[in-house]
Amino acid sequence: MINNKILLVNSEFPPQPGGIGNHGFHLANQLSKKQYEVEVLTDNRSVSGAEEHIFDTELAYKVHRVKVSPLRVFMYFKRIFLLMKLIRKNELIIASGKFSLWIVAFTSLFFKRKYIAIIHGSEVNLRNGFLKIVTDYSLHCFSEIIAVSNYTKSLISALNLCNVVVIPNAINENEWNEKLIKNDVLLGDPKLITVGNVTERKGQLNVIRQLPDLIKKYPKLEYHCVGIPTEKEQFLIKSKKLKVASHITFHGRVTDHKLKKLLKSSDIFVMLSGETNTGDVEGFGIAILEANALGIPVIGSKDCGIEDAIDDNKSGILISNLNTDEFLNAIKTIKKDYINYKKNARNWAMEHTWDRIIKKYIKIFEH
Repeated sequence: MINNKILLVNSEFPPQPGGIGNHGFHLANQLSKKQYEVEVLTDNRSVSGAEEHIFDTELAYKVHRVKVSPLRVFMYFKRIFLLMKLIRKNELIIASGKFSLWIVAFTSLFFKRKYIAIIHGSEVNLRNGFLKIVTDYSLHCFSEIIAVSNYTKSLISALNLCNVVVIPNAINENEWNEKLIKNDVLLGDPKLITVGNVTERKGQLNVIRQLPDLIKKYPKLEYHCVGIPTEKEQFLIKSKKLKVASHITFHGRVTDHKLKKLLKSSDIFVMLSGETNTGDVEGFGIAILEANALGIPVIGSKDCGIEDAIDDNKSGILISNLNTDEFLNAIKTIKKDYINYKKNARNWAMEHTWDRIIKKYIKIFEH
């Protein structure tokens, strides 16, 4: 086996939520199962680190974490120090996340290894001119670049790199077995749901802005938002001005078990993501596949990585994120042919299981 010792340098890692962390966690798990010797370098995200310590003890591989410090510069130097130490005993170095790209590119100047970057979206769509230059330079230091969607790949097209491949995000089939999950009690007809950090990028506000027109057509409609309530208060103010607050429930951050029950109880998953002023974008949308695995069709926005996460007019429908006519038509279309959309959603999700996707990674690693 080539490149048997792998160091994954991730900007985030469970148990705290985050798409990049979720991806890195499953990638490390799958590689460990395939008999690779895996180590992970990442940050603590809780101040005490207690959650992370408990989580790490149950893993089959070693996770090295940088403790949270009020002086961020200390964390930066600690990451580089640990990377320099770990890189000596690993053959393949994988960088995932913005700062990971930078420091791995820097260390590639001193150690001859195989370096691979995994890019998700926002970290290669920076508005800050200096940081964009640093990121663009960093990408030239990697032998292979893996983009999680064709949209993410398009974000670096101006660099004219010939070593970029697309490998989509994936789900763990065993974690999303519909037969093992009970329904929760949710109100609404239809019941719309979005899972993700309550922020501009995730698109909850785009849904709220269109609720007045949706409720005229569907008076019993309820919109359920599940995730860290980062911008909840601002969104509540907007919903009250639009007089739709009574149709919205913010569930906050919930356990995995509760999340699955809420998803299974919903009718349509909605993710109308958009690009923020800082360049924050949706690179794929793993929550879409998770909903699909439970037979929940999706309405998602065009012009972002969600286009790769939806099999248009089969597992769900792609629309412009602020086009209310398209939104209404998508709901009508899905409701009219709901049985087929549910079946297609499950089938689409099963095409994106880690058992399948990991083979694509290994092919790149051993090339």
